Amino acid sequence: MIANTVLAALEKLANPMDAEFLQRFFKTGEGQYGAGDIFIGVRVPAMRQVAKQFSALSLADIELLLESPIHEMRLCAAVIMTEQAKRADETHHKAIMDLYIRLSDRINNWDIVDVSCREIVGGYIYKHPNEMKTLRRLAKSRSIWERRIAMVSTWQFIRVGQLDPTFEIAEQLLDDKHDLMHKAVGWMLREAGKKDPGRLRTFLTRHIATIPRTALRYAIERFDPEERSYFLKLR
Repeated sequence: MIANTVLAALEKLANPMDAEFLQRFFKTGEGQYGAGDIFIGVRVPAMRQVAKQFSALSLADIELLLESPIHEMRLCAAVIMTEQAKRADETHHKAIMDLYIRLSDRINNWDIVDVSCREIVGGYIYKHPNEMKTLRRLAKSRSIWERRIAMVSTWQFIRVGQLDPTFEIAEQLLDDKHDLMHKAVGWMLREAGKKDPGRLRTFLTRHIATIPRTALRYAIERFDPEERSYFLKLR
């Protein structure tokens, strides 16, 4: 019944034209990365208002939302989990983390990953460094979404100036074949470079022969034009 109530709240905000656009934008066609996903056309600001309305949902109810075939329902669940994780005590954060990892097949598009994994996964592992093995395992997954979770979760470490996890996971994923992973790797390298540009330059120089061009372009976005040109020519 809770899932139906949340869906009804989202449907009040749905727009068929937005649904059509989002179906294309998130590549839901046959053979594409979001194949089979269903959008009802709720934009993110409106969806966040629904998530705020249901911010106190139990994890059992959140799990029901994650099981939905509707993208906005799963995104709403991820936002609720994220906001809960920010305020959670150790026990509740672990429960959120466990649910997130167990149902990672429902965290199955880049927007759902990117809005949630930093606080839920990165935040938990930052407080429990022995759980870095979880990121390493996810980075080896056959699932593109688990690999993206591994990469983007290191953003939490970047925020506090701990760059080792980002460079380690990025190095592990340099040979990934998917463009969405190239973008994620480059994005996190760029964020790490804001903290330590010299270390980013060293990393790029060491791996210039193997780093995907898209990842490189993302990583060097904040360099001046001459330096961007230098690295692109090296590649």
